[in-house]
Amino acid sequence: MSALPASVLLPYQKAWVADRAQLKIAEKSRRTGLTWAEAADAVLTASAAKSAGGTNHYYVGSNKEMAIEFIEACGMWARAFNRAASEVEEEILQDEDQDILTFNIRFNSGFKIQALSSRPSNLRGRQGNVTIDEAAFHEQLAEVLKAALALTMWGANVRLISTHNGVENLFNELIQDSRAGKRRYSVHRLTLDDACEQGLYKRICQVRGMAWSQDAEDEWKDNLLRDTATREDALEEYYCVPKSGGGAYLSRAMIEARMVEAPVLRFEGSAEFNAWPEHLREAEMRDWCELHLQPLLAALDPKLPHAIGEDFGRSGDLTVLAPVASTQQLKRVVPFLVELRNVPFKQQEQVFYYIADRLPRLQAGALDARGNGQYLAEQAVYRYGAGRMEPVMLSQGWYLENMPKFKAAFEDDLIELPRDLDVLNDLRALQVIKGIPKLPDAKTGADKNRHGDAAIAIALGYYASLSEVQEYGYIPVSTHTPGGGQPHQRPVRTTAGFRSMRGKW
Repeated sequence: MSALPASVLLPYQKAWVADRAQLKIAEKSRRTGLTWAEAADAVLTASAAKSAGGTNHYYVGSNKEMAIEFIEACGMWARAFNRAASEVEEEILQDEDQDILTFNIRFNSGFKIQALSSRPSNLRGRQGNVTIDEAAFHEQLAEVLKAALALTMWGANVRLISTHNGVENLFNELIQDSRAGKRRYSVHRLTLDDACEQGLYKRICQVRGMAWSQDAEDEWKDNLLRDTATREDALEEYYCVPKSGGGAYLSRAMIEARMVEAPVLRFEGSAEFNAWPEHLREAEMRDWCELHLQPLLAALDPKLPHAIGEDFGRSGDLTVLAPVASTQQLKRVVPFLVELRNVPFKQQEQVFYYIADRLPRLQAGALDARGNGQYLAEQAVYRYGAGRMEPVMLSQGWYLENMPKFKAAFEDDLIELPRDLDVLNDLRALQVIKGIPKLPDAKTGADKNRHGDAAIAIALGYYASLSEVQEYGYIPVSTHTPGGGQPHQRPVRTTAGFRSMRGKW
C-alpha cells in the first residue's frame, strides 16, 4: 500500500491512519479533520489489489450530507494519489419497504468505496472495512455496530469516529470499556488543544491564505469556546468530556461493597521525634514496625504473589503504603494500609523496606516519583532492581490509561481493601476532570488534611500487580563427582535480596 505524503496529514491524522488495529475508536474535538484522513486511508485500501490488502470500504454517517462530504473527500484523494477511479455515482438500494440512496466510487482494483445510510440492514451481506462516523449520534448505534462487527469474521476492520454525546451513550461506554481492557478497541483521543499543538490552526491559515500568529490562534480558540452555549457543551464539543461526566469517579456504594475488616496503621511524626538523631529515630521506627507490621506481614499467604504501591507526602500530604496480594481467582486484596504523616525521609524509606523485604513473592512495586517522592522511588529501584520497582510520574496520560482498569476492578468485584472512612473519602475524591479521571488540586478529607493519598497508593499497587515480571529460581549444583571423590566446594556469597549488582551478577 502506498505511503501518504509526509507533509499532507498532520501528526494525529497520520497516527490514526498508521494504526492497523482491527477495531479502533476516536473520541475527538469537532472539525479536526480525522474523517478527512480516514478518506485517504479508504482510497489507499479500495484502490489496492486484493493481494496487497485491498478491499471494499463502507462509510456509515448519521446523515446524507456527511455521506456526500466523505465521498467527495475520497474523490479528491483518488486524484491526488493518481488512482484510477470512477466519478462519484449514485445508486438506489432496495431495502424492505423503502429505497436507499448510496454514493459510490469504483476503482480498477475491483473494489469500491460506498457511503451508506445509518440503517443497520445496509451492512448485511457485504464484506469490507467499515467507518461509522459521528457514532455517538446514531439512533441505532448498537444495531449498526452489531452488523459491522460481523464483517470482522473475514478480516475486515471497523473504525468509530465521533465527538461525545453524553456520558450514558454507547460510544462513551465502548471507550471506557476499552481503556479498562474489557474490549479490544485501540482508542485515540484528540482535543482541540491536542490538534492545535500539532498544527490544526496553522493548516487552517494555510488553506484560507491567512498569516498565522499565536495571538490569532488563541483568539480563534477563545471565540470557539465562548460561542458555545454552555461550558459543559464546550467541554463535550472540543475537549472529549461527555456531558454529565463530572463528579465522583467511583460511587460510594461500589467502594463500600469492596471493603472488608482490615487494619489501617497510622504513624505521625512529632516535633520531638523528628528532632532526634537519626539512630534514635531508626530504633524507634524499628520497634514500631516490629510491634505493628511484623504480625500482619507474617500472616500473609506465602504462596501468593504480592505487589506494593506508594503515594508520597512529607509535611502537607500523607505517605501511604499499599501492599496488594493477587489471589488464585485473580482478585487483588489489600491486606492492610500504612499511613505516615510528617515522617522524615529516612524513616519513610525504613518503613517501605521493612514491608517490601517481607512481602511473600514480591512481584513489583510502583512508587509516586513526583517532587520529593523521587528520592524514595530511586532508592527502591537501586535496592530491588529496575525490573521490579517502577517510579511513576502521575500524568494525565497515566491516569487516562490506568484509571479505567482500576475502576473496572471495583465494578467486577476484583479488588478488596480495608473498611475505613478516610480511605473511602480518598477514593471518592477521584473525579473526571476534562475527560480524565484523576485527583483535583484541592485538598480532601473532613479537615482538608488529605489529598486522596490512599486512592493513589491503592491505584499504584493495583497497577504494579498487573506488571509482567520475571520470577527467578535456582537449580542446586550436584554434589556427585566422577569416581566417587569429594564434591567440589565453591564459596557462595549471600545477599539481602535480588539487588542490582552490575558486573557481578
